[in-house]
Amino acid sequence: MVCTIGPASRSAPTLGAMIRSGMSVARLNFSHGSLEEHREDIRLIQKEAADLERPVTILIDLPGSKIRIGQLQTEPLTLTKGARVTLTTHEVMSTATVIPVGYKHLAESVSRGSTIFLNDGLIKLRVEEVSGDDVQCRVVIGGPLLSHKGLNLPGKKLIMDAVTARDLELVEFGVREGVYTFGLSFIRSAEDIMNVKEFARNQGASVGIVAKIERQEAIKNFDGLLSVADAVMIARGDLGTEIPLEEIPAVQKRLILKANLAGCPVITATQMLESMTENTRPTRAEVTDVANAILDGTDAVMLSEETAIGKYPVETVKMMAKIATTIERKRTGAGVSGDLRSYVKSTVARHRPTVPDVISLNAVEAAEALKARYILTPTQSGSTARRIARFKPACWTLAFSGQERTCCFLAFSYGVYPLFMTIPPGSGHDAILNFVKGSGLVKRGDKVILTERRFTTQPGDTDSFGVITIE
Repeated sequence: MVCTIGPASRSAPTLGAMIRSGMSVARLNFSHGSLEEHREDIRLIQKEAADLERPVTILIDLPGSKIRIGQLQTEPLTLTKGARVTLTTHEVMSTATVIPVGYKHLAESVSRGSTIFLNDGLIKLRVEEVSGDDVQCRVVIGGPLLSHKGLNLPGKKLIMDAVTARDLELVEFGVREGVYTFGLSFIRSAEDIMNVKEFARNQGASVGIVAKIERQEAIKNFDGLLSVADAVMIARGDLGTEIPLEEIPAVQKRLILKANLAGCPVITATQMLESMTENTRPTRAEVTDVANAILDGTDAVMLSEETAIGKYPVETVKMMAKIATTIERKRTGAGVSGDLRSYVKSTVARHRPTVPDVISLNAVEAAEALKARYILTPTQSGSTARRIARFKPACWTLAFSGQERTCCFLAFSYGVYPLFMTIPPGSGHDAILNFVKGSGLVKRGDKVILTERRFTTQPGDTDSFGVITIE
């Protein structure tokens, strides 16, 4: 579970309770808050995770080229249906009828009759007149508006880079603070990802990138993004203003399946338990949404406002965990059409599978046939654990790596518990078994599956697995 940290959750007791309840990734939204606040959050999350001896990855979500409104003088500003409002790119103080926008090309990007969405599409405006740097609009769907909320121009080509200079500054900040995982917002192509990775390499760092799918271009170029991204996020908030809402379920299923086939972790995000921002229980539709995303094959589910500014952050994490664990136990009997694993297996078989593909598939089959306690996999890059995760095994995969970055990113993969361990050359087998025995993770008679790189020296080329009965 990916949980967004904000004013409601940045205290030590709350963070500790969220970690104990199942949070494995803490998301920091750098579109809000100061660098000092984020620095304090990073240190507190790291401390709580260390104290609880739980692996918690920190994800810095970069602002990207998202258009946002400016600072509002009065919050919330309620826009009423039928009212006129002016959007301006001038740096002015907001009023009830004038809203500043941080996109200097706004007037060039719209015309009379254009639709403008605010706040993830909850507020809808129609352009009536463009005059200089001002855009006069009529409120079609009103509602409350807060400072720095997003503005979307569906179907319009934006005159701005996908990765901004500010994004790169924040990557540099994150690396200095010991964070190596970043979410890229509003990207369009694989080149956007490679530019950030190259920038980080020039800073002497190797970073993991979560590609956020929020634009039509990202859907169109999804295969290319998969080839270079370390994970993908289906960010349904902004995506729902870029494509028709009724298309989102089918797009979500298609992208999750593609990510599964590629062995790329996929996160489903936005409004999953949104009603719990104000209430102690979610709606039935929200519970079904979370469950269906898991049945679709998502590796991770995400909470946004629910844990950032909601009244019940800990209760929300517990509810998400309860839904996930319940539906996972019933996955095989849920009547999911097309059965994900069968589809993945048949697709892998048709496309000349590699040796690691075959090993990961058969390791999962063996684990389930023998009711193995764990799948144990030493890994340098994390690729073996990710290949295993796509088959959604019924047991945990314990991934052992001496690479901190690898451990961090494995937190996104389904059913993978990363363990930082430097494995001595030639004694990986014994070191891992001694660890699980000494940690009390197994008992006499338990069976485990251990994947190995026995006949090759190439990193990532796991070429064998064994069934071990604990003595």
